[in-house]
Amino acid sequence: MFAKLAAVSLLTLASSQLMAAECKTTIDSTDQMAFSTKAIEIDKSCKTFTVELTHSGSLPKNVMGHNFVLSKEADMQPIATDGLSAGIDKNYLKEGDARVIAHTKIIGAKETDSVTFDVSKLDAAEKYGFFCSFPGHISMMKGTVTLK
Repeated sequence: MFAKLAAVSLLTLASSQLMAAECKTTIDSTDQMAFSTKAIEIDKSCKTFTVELTHSGSLPKNVMGHNFVLSKEADMQPIATDGLSAGIDKNYLKEGDARVIAHTKIIGAKETDSVTFDVSKLDAAEKYGFFCSFPGHISMMKGTVTLK
């Protein structure tokens, strides 16, 4: 009887862990100006969400740097345009830009950075996206973020 009870308890524990939302993701960036994903889904049950950005390329950040920037889809291009003059030291983001929900720093080859943000800042009725703000990269390095 005890063995049966222990097995049921273990199965219950295992299934509850499977049901728990994954509140983080890892995105790789490359020397070919590409992210490893074009879409991020965030479970509404997540209080916070973490994005870890990696760079599997071999070029330094001043040549082929990448970052992760989260904003409303409509704000993506204006943020990237406004950030051009900010320079690499400010991650090509205008200082204090309220349109930016979250961002990592610019990273180069074999570097990583991560950002954790409050999911309650996102509205399920709004369209969100992510992109790289390094000059010219937004054309190829962007994707969607949805609450599910």
